[in-house]
Amino acid sequence: MPTMDKRTFLKLAAMGVAGTATGALPFMMQQAFAGTAQASMPKGYYSIPKKGQARILHTTDLHGQLLPVYFREPNVNLGVGPALGRPPHIVGKKLLEKMELSVDSPEAYAYTYLDFFEAAKKYGKTGGYSHIKTLLDMLRKDAGGIDNTLTLDGGDLWQGSGTSLWTRGVDMVEASNILGVDVMVGHWEFTYPEQEVLSNIALFKGDFIGQNVRVKDDALMSDEYAEMVEKNDGRGLYDEDAGYTFQPYVMKKIGGKRVAVVGQAFPRTSNANPQEFFPDWSFGLREDDMAQLVKKIRTEEKPDALIMLSHNGMDVDIKMGENIPGIDAVFGGHTHDGMPQPIEVKNKDGKRCLVTNAGSNGKFVGVMDIDVKGEGKVDLHYKMLPVITNWLEADKEMEAYISQMRSKKYDDKINEARNEKLKFNKSRVGKTYDEILTEKLAIADRTLYRRGNFMGTWDQVLCNALRDEYKADIAMSAGVRWGTTTLKGDWVTMEDVMTQSSMTYAETYVSEMKGKDLLTTLEEVADNLFDPDPYLQSGGDMVRVGGLDYTIDPSKKLYSRITDARLDNGDKIEADKTYKVAGWATVNRTPEGRLMWDVVRDHILKAKGKDDVLKLPKINHPKIVGMNDNPGMADYDGETG
Repeated sequence: MPTMDKRTFLKLAAMGVAGTATGALPFMMQQAFAGTAQASMPKGYYSIPKKGQARILHTTDLHGQLLPVYFREPNVNLGVGPALGRPPHIVGKKLLEKMELSVDSPEAYAYTYLDFFEAAKKYGKTGGYSHIKTLLDMLRKDAGGIDNTLTLDGGDLWQGSGTSLWTRGVDMVEASNILGVDVMVGHWEFTYPEQEVLSNIALFKGDFIGQNVRVKDDALMSDEYAEMVEKNDGRGLYDEDAGYTFQPYVMKKIGGKRVAVVGQAFPRTSNANPQEFFPDWSFGLREDDMAQLVKKIRTEEKPDALIMLSHNGMDVDIKMGENIPGIDAVFGGHTHDGMPQPIEVKNKDGKRCLVTNAGSNGKFVGVMDIDVKGEGKVDLHYKMLPVITNWLEADKEMEAYISQMRSKKYDDKINEARNEKLKFNKSRVGKTYDEILTEKLAIADRTLYRRGNFMGTWDQVLCNALRDEYKADIAMSAGVRWGTTTLKGDWVTMEDVMTQSSMTYAETYVSEMKGKDLLTTLEEVADNLFDPDPYLQSGGDMVRVGGLDYTIDPSKKLYSRITDARLDNGDKIEADKTYKVAGWATVNRTPEGRLMWDVVRDHILKAKGKDDVLKLPKINHPKIVGMNDNPGMADYDGETG
């Protein structure tokens, strides 16, 4: 049995249980004994001497997480077509073998799901803006100073927490200014209204770029849009002739070398998120435009290096890196793939391009040193660093900012009319953000996680809450990849709930669906995930379905992947039968049900036992067939065939 530290012993002794046998301790008491010995940092772990003239520092997909978190990596990340067997579609021990990493290492904890509970107790939380700031400053110092570095953020920064929602992303903008972010692109940033996006960009001290975001023709002719642009000092219409909403690229001088940074926002924003938030803007992959822009920059400005800051998702970045000559490296985001090594591809001119992705939730910082050799030749040196919170001191300025921001009192006047309609929980008004978010709801009976191609335990909590709210047969929850992890035995707090559900369109709903329409929906979502062409994928995971079990073969074609769909009671889904289906976060319309975080909070309080433990009787893991030899699946919690 692990040694119990003195502080824990005294706390238990005060409760009269220190002399009790471990097996007889209450559930929470047992957890106090686990993992008390913390791992020490290997010497020089965060020291990287600079190789070359320019250093690029990269974070992405923070999703509003200013504080340290737990985040479990997937045990299922299937690759199909050209992605079969290629990172990031390798998980667990196979990923460690591919990347030549030890099973018993901090990297195994950071990059895999292996023994996650024990590893989390050993290494502690990851990320946290105060600790990331300390690490970035160390890496800047190793590079000879801030003039030799450029800090990039890959987007999905302003969404994913209670404070980011309540401040409309301003908390993350101000924090990123303290962090020293120089350039960023967007995706979930666009789920705030256009005026708020432009206001935040005006507050941001760096450059917000994106060659593939355009102002629609109707908006170019609109007096209302012109007024909004003027109000925001010209932001929102960078180039009227080309229709660019934002700067397509920036040229930066780093370590005496000129580096061009081309921006690529999430191309499928209009499909994945409600267009009501960005009625004047259009999105798309726009590969041909990117190729022409890269060629123009190379020809006319002759940079020493050209990199792409992207929110495409890693498979799409790999294909673009192959198709477009002139890109030296891609700093990618969107798919949350923590990749310890870059993927090297060759473009159509036969030159190499390194494709990277820096994970999510502040778990990693990517470091690339660029050594310019002249005549268009550069050497690239890359390393990804896990941000182990316990191994980094908190930056005092950032820590003070976060503390001050969380002490603000909640005031949701911006949504007053909507909240009245939605039976808004008014009890939060007047409390500080911290008071609201630290509310303890229940104790987790297992580790609650979301990330993975199929059902996660946190997803099951959300689906159970929806079914409970609407007395529905089935619940559907989007297969998004954001949402942190709660360890077994820890209290589930309101902060945890907000990391799973915080967004600007979190209204819930219930509807009636025919069995055939339900199956069609599952098939079409599966195709977004498993189409062999990455340009036709959405970059998310399979829709989560509560109250329903089904079998899926990802290797099949559209409308032939889903079979044997049954309700929890064993009844087979019938094509012409009508089912009551609850959901939330719909893209097509604004429902009128209560906000998701209120639904989940109330469900947890109602469902927990007298011992405060929230138990999950069943997880609706689908049965996966045809994938037994796929290195993107290991230790699957459900059935395989």
